Amino acid sequence: VGATVLANACGPCIGQWKREDKKKGEANSILTSYNRNFAKRNDGNPETLGFISSPELVVAMAFGGSMKFNPLTDTLKDKNGDDFKFNPPTGDVLPSNGYSSKDSGYEEPTKSGEVEINSESERLAFLEPFPKQEPNKDYENLPLLVKAQGKCTTDHISQAGPWLKFRGHLDNISNNMFLGATNAFTGGTGTGNNPISGEKDVEINKIARNLKDQGLGWVAVGDENIGEGSSREHAAMEPRHMGGRAFIAKSYARIFEANLKKQGVLPLIFKDKNDYEKIQENDQITISGLAMLSPGTPLTV
Repeated sequence: VGATVLANACGPCIGQWKREDKKKGEANSILTSYNRNFAKRNDGNPETLGFISSPELVVAMAFGGSMKFNPLTDTLKDKNGDDFKFNPPTGDVLPSNGYSSKDSGYEEPTKSGEVEINSESERLAFLEPFPKQEPNKDYENLPLLVKAQGKCTTDHISQAGPWLKFRGHLDNISNNMFLGATNAFTGGTGTGNNPISGEKDVEINKIARNLKDQGLGWVAVGDENIGEGSSREHAAMEPRHMGGRAFIAKSYARIFEANLKKQGVLPLIFKDKNDYEKIQENDQITISGLAMLSPGTPLTV
């Protein structure tokens, strides 16, 4: 038949499927049993429509050769030219003897030695402590970096695919920050207008870096369930590294909210979700009441 067997791991799930049959930008549809189907998630092509199904149905559809094939009712030809139908799949859902392994996968760390990283490396760098913040000091007149509209997953905040080679270099991987986010004011993807210089249609990560270089923190605003998807720590580390002080959103994915807190970025929720519509492009945002910050205590924005 012909097939490539892959490990049950992250390859096609994070945009590392190197396709030979379709060019980037060519519209097409795929059926996949991998559990992600965001734009560009499987093969890096924004025009690929990914539909998720079971492994059994994916195999049957591959034999059918068309998204219109219905294995419950349609027939195929065998090698003799006779019609046949697939039998419904059978088998154990879980191993009858359970899962077992003699190898725990744990290796005792060494207690000596020194880590050396080439200073010219683009893929690895020592992770330096973030600058200390004054936890009781209110944030005043922070520029708005981006107001994300609609779905904004961790993959929109910190893309995977070719960027994964920089996971060990926080400053370099931060160049992908918000590249997939939809700007609520311009409709553009990954771009915005610099609130200080006025320069237009600039990558959001470059705006953040420009603000950081000027010693300015910033705020990002999100829609519903911001940060859903992969539990990607870089989606919270990058905003902190690039000068982010707070997110304000209608709601958060649980793990992303926790990761923001761990990195020292405030994940705030609109008390009235309609206030999302009041945020304007050139707003400067003050967050007061931080000295009294505690669960259930509202802040003034």
